Amino acid sequence: MKRLSLRELLFLALCCDLGLVCKRLVSPAANVLTGFLRIPGGVGTGFSLLFLTVACELVPRFGCATAMGFVQAMIALFTGHVGSMGALSPIGYTVPGLLIDLCFALCRRASLDRRDRLVLSGMAGSLGAALTANLIVFRLRGTGLLLYALVAATTGALCGLPACRIVTLVAPALQTRSEPKRRNP
Repeated sequence: MKRLSLRELLFLALCCDLGLVCKRLVSPAANVLTGFLRIPGGVGTGFSLLFLTVACELVPRFGCATAMGFVQAMIALFTGHVGSMGALSPIGYTVPGLLIDLCFALCRRASLDRRDRLVLSGMAGSLGAALTANLIVFRLRGTGLLLYALVAATTGALCGLPACRIVTLVAPALQTRSEPKRRNP
């Protein structure tokens, strides 16, 4: 496997941070909406996972999103922003990353276009996060679980659209520039 360049590693770290910050910014407004609908959540997580899908698209290495999810979990643990999952939050962050990686691998094998890859991977990651949170914390059943899963999947899919735009804008900056060859005197 080819090693990651410093530029790629820095980009992955930036995406980890942006995902955590975005979740902190979006969650209060999302909680008002989900509180009104009487469902546990799932909206803020889709926005957080948007940056994992962007990074996975621009750094196409299997395991990239899983590693980023784990790094996000460690940052959340060390800063005390673990939410309702507490010490089990590494599971809640890592499982969506793994599902994003698997979805990207399948989408690339099926030769889907960029937009479809980002939408499907965002949906898979958000749905995985919701089901993991349900298993660890909420323990919803029936209609409540179905509604929670549908909101999470829809949010993840909708976040795939701005992710596609972000990828289009950021891709040229992330590509490595080849240096001109020097002549030896």
